[in-house]
Amino acid sequence: MRRWPSPSWSPRGNVALVRIYTKTGDDGTTGLFYGGRTRKDEPRPFAIGSVDELQAALGLTRAHLGAAHPLADLTVEVERDLYVLMAELATLPEHRSKLTPGQTLVTTQMVERLEAQIDHYSALFEPPQDFVLPGETIGAAFLDVARTAARRAERYCVSIAEPDSYVLRYLNRLSDLLWVLARWHEGESRLARD
Repeated sequence: MRRWPSPSWSPRGNVALVRIYTKTGDDGTTGLFYGGRTRKDEPRPFAIGSVDELQAALGLTRAHLGAAHPLADLTVEVERDLYVLMAELATLPEHRSKLTPGQTLVTTQMVERLEAQIDHYSALFEPPQDFVLPGETIGAAFLDVARTAARRAERYCVSIAEPDSYVLRYLNRLSDLLWVLARWHEGESRLARD
């Protein structure tokens, strides 16, 4: 088990103390990638924050499933993709040319990877033909929570995503993938109607 330093701990030697707080956001603004600041109640921070929540929901899902679960690696890959997505969202339009595809800019290949996973997992079970009630397994319930977070993130991103961006397509496919994974995980879905 990891032991955290006590509050009185002090660094020695070449170790530098890094403070987590910067105080730059105390005025209600937040910094953006490649410069600029925006108010925290503007659409851009809401969009970024919603993707951050989605990433946390996926982390919770992965922690529950465990490192040996077949979905663990896929979940890590998606969590990493979401950092790329957040970098793009945190960049003002005038700085988009500075972004690197696949590292700070969402690409069509990232969307296609999700589509391949949707096709793969969809082929493993017979999908329900009606609305389902979430919660047949804990893992599926976590996946459904992440799915709803993806849908919310997509709604927040509509107002700031650039017309040539793949952010909305990525989030749309991701919510589809999470629905498929939840149904696959639970095995037999409980339909909303008897």
